[in-house]
Amino acid sequence: MRRWESVLHLGEGSTPLHAAPRTASWLGLSKLLVKRESLNPTGSFKARGMAVAVSRAMELGAKHVVVPSAGNAGGALAAYAAAAGVRATVVMPADAPEANQVEVLIAGADLLLLDGLISDCGRLGRLISEETGAFDLSTLKEPYRIEGKKTMGFELAEQLEWRLPDAIVYPTGGGTGLIGMWKAFDELQAMGLVGEQRPRMFAVQAEGCAPIVRAFREGSQFATEWEDAKTSAAGLRVPAAVGDFLILDSLRKSGGGAVAVPEVEILATQKRLGSLGLGYPSLETAAATAGLKALVDAGLIGSSESCVMFDTGAGSPVRGRVASPSR
Repeated sequence: MRRWESVLHLGEGSTPLHAAPRTASWLGLSKLLVKRESLNPTGSFKARGMAVAVSRAMELGAKHVVVPSAGNAGGALAAYAAAAGVRATVVMPADAPEANQVEVLIAGADLLLLDGLISDCGRLGRLISEETGAFDLSTLKEPYRIEGKKTMGFELAEQLEWRLPDAIVYPTGGGTGLIGMWKAFDELQAMGLVGEQRPRMFAVQAEGCAPIVRAFREGSQFATEWEDAKTSAAGLRVPAAVGDFLILDSLRKSGGGAVAVPEVEILATQKRLGSLGLGYPSLETAAATAGLKALVDAGLIGSSESCVMFDTGAGSPVRGRVASPSR
C-alpha cells in the first residue's frame, strides 16, 4: 500500500491462540492450541483477506466491488466496503446461512441469491464484473485477499515465539487459509525468523463435498469438481477450489494430508465443543475438530505432538434439530 489513507482496519487480526484442555483431553492430545479466528470483527477469518483486498481496491480507485460467497466472505466484504464508502454486491447461494444474508444487508450491500452452488455464484459475479466494471474479489482471482490471509501464519509463528507447531488442522473449502499460511512460512524463512521445518498441514472437508480429499488420495495434481455437493457447513461446500493445486502442494510437501468427515459428526461435534467450553463454534470449526479426532485416532497426529486447530468462524443458527454430542 502506498496511500495509507486507503487502509481499512476494523480490529481484524491478533486473534487469541489458547489452550483448550477439555477439548484436548477428549481428542487425546496433550498440546492442542486453538486459533480463534471467530473473534475477528465480522466473526470469521475472512475479515483478514477483505481488509487488505478492499483497501487495495480503494487505492486503485474502485467504486464498486463484487464477490461470490458461501456466507462469511460476503459479510466481511459488506462490512469493509461500508467502512470504505464503496458499493458492494454479494452473490450467495439461496440456501446460504440466514445470519450471513442479514449481515450483508445490514451493511448496505446488494445481495443476490442464486439457486445453485458457490461455483454458480462465481460465474454470475464475473459477469457482473465484466458488465459493470466492478472490482472482482473472488478467491484467488486477485492477489490481495491471500495477502491478508497469510497474516494467520505470521501471527501463529509470533505467538509461538518463532517455533512452528508439529501439525495444523484447517477446515477447507476454497483453501486460501492453507495457501496463505504456506506462503507466510516461506517468507518468514526468507527473513530468517523460522527454519526450514514446516508444520504438517491437514485439510478437513465434509464427506458430502470433498474434492481435495479425493484428489489427495488419488495422487492427483488437481481436484476435479465434486458433483452434487452437500453439507450444512456452508464454507466447506466448495465443489471446485481455484487454488486446488496449491492446497494439494502444501499438504504433500509438508507431509500432511486430508480427511473427510461425515455430516452427522459435524453436527454432533459442534454441540460437543460447546459443552467443552469453546462457546458456539461454526460448523466448519466443528468439522475441523471432527477431522482432528479422526487423524489422532488413526495415528496420523501423535498424542504428544503440538497441534494448532483453526476455529475459522463463529456459529450461526441452522435449520433443523441440534444433534446429540458424540461419545
